[in-house]
Amino acid sequence: MTFFSGKTLTLLLSSTLLILTGCGGGDNNSGTPQWVAGVFAPDSELAGQCAANQTGSELTEKLWLRSWSNDTYLWYNEIADIDPAPFGVLPYFEQLKTQELSATGNTKDKFHFSMPTSEWDQLNQSGASVGYGAHFYIQQAEGALDRKITVTYVEPDSPASDVEITRGYVVIEIDGVNVKDAADSASLAILSRGLFPETAGQQTQFTFQHLDKTTFSDMTLTAQTIVSTPVQNTTTIVTTTGKVGYLQFNSHIATAERGLFDAVNTLSDAGVDDLVLDLRYNGGGLLAMAGQLGYMIAGNQATQGKIFERSTFNDKHPDTDPVTGQALTPMPFFSESLGFNTGLLGAGQSLPSLNLSRLFVLTTANTCSASEALMNSLRGIDVEVIQIGDTTCGKPYGFYPTPNCGTTFFTVQFKGENDKGFGDYSDGFVPSTSPTLDSEIPGCSLSDDFSHALGDTSERLLSAALYYRANGRCPAIGSRVAKAKPRTQFIDPGFTLEDTRTQNVLLNNRILTQSSQY
Repeated sequence: MTFFSGKTLTLLLSSTLLILTGCGGGDNNSGTPQWVAGVFAPDSELAGQCAANQTGSELTEKLWLRSWSNDTYLWYNEIADIDPAPFGVLPYFEQLKTQELSATGNTKDKFHFSMPTSEWDQLNQSGASVGYGAHFYIQQAEGALDRKITVTYVEPDSPASDVEITRGYVVIEIDGVNVKDAADSASLAILSRGLFPETAGQQTQFTFQHLDKTTFSDMTLTAQTIVSTPVQNTTTIVTTTGKVGYLQFNSHIATAERGLFDAVNTLSDAGVDDLVLDLRYNGGGLLAMAGQLGYMIAGNQATQGKIFERSTFNDKHPDTDPVTGQALTPMPFFSESLGFNTGLLGAGQSLPSLNLSRLFVLTTANTCSASEALMNSLRGIDVEVIQIGDTTCGKPYGFYPTPNCGTTFFTVQFKGENDKGFGDYSDGFVPSTSPTLDSEIPGCSLSDDFSHALGDTSERLLSAALYYRANGRCPAIGSRVAKAKPRTQFIDPGFTLEDTRTQNVLLNNRILTQSSQY
């Protein structure tokens, strides 16, 4: 796309897109917009007409969503055109997506979100969100009790780190409610409120089981606005066959640009021969940042003249980006900083590179979107990717965050393919000892290991990567995960705990931001 052409890039470092105001869009003589089945006013005539400031109404907001979706949604012809009148604005947005299943029987669109624009701007720029600084993994069989909640990692300088909560701690009770077998709605509400606080200052009593399984601690944690650290644990591992870099990368948010720049510089100065990139909790984010990281891994010679990703929009827009209006050209591997957060790293600085011909990637089902694009795009230029862990989430799709009337909407607008034209991995990338499909990647199918710190060479996934590097095969160890089957979404509100806060939109996305020049 031309929004990524040119050597010098000038970015509009905000998710805010141009909002064009106008009047009308309906089919009545008074000029008042209204719903008419099969008739769509241009979304530009409806944008910015809001109930809150009396420039419009809830109806104009819904009609804007309808026209915008009909124009830009990847599967626009699978949206049922229903009367918006019975719905509020956000419930109506939930109707504006396909209800179809994929070829393998999975929900086709699992990535449809909205959130307050003020919250999105804060989250995208700094990763700021309300919490304790502890990230949780919830294990629970479908439709059954006996759930387990484990701490996956902790943000530095957070309430959780202050009281030395570490990876592998298991939550036993929350405000007196037993986690394992709570089943009534009141108990589940207490667990959800405690795990996923909405307001800074909320205090919650936790009982944790330590790694030794015999020590328990009662702790009161106070929620606060946590600024995440997306790049952590940059280390060099010395082996008998050379130096191996390890890097934990949690999210493609604006502040990560500086973190990746510094981390790769550190590993380059150390002279690493290989890299283990830990993406097990990286749900995605800014796609151009993945293009930068791809360059920093592979280097100039491997990426020069190559495509990082080619984006395809719906059949109404075969040649033009419907959001920017610019001609479609592929996204390259970026060799310069883009200045996503100018306070940390300005645009136009040459990026360091490791010049590696292979990459070891640690993955789970939470490895998603921009992270998968990185894996796919490196494979597209013949960088050997070795996958250790579980099947990834399966999201070759992306969107432009689009604000209107104080809410930012995320709807699937494009699909990405690598330099070789491959992008069919909607069921995820699968680590396999004998790959037969393009979505199967050489590697080892293993479950996450909460008994060791991330970056510890004894941790199961990192240990397996080091073993594979030395021996060219997977280690003969237990805790393998079953070969991936198509996953279906199972939500039983009577039993299942799920983080539904809008701040977690970053768990599953690849994002493009509109620019003034590319």
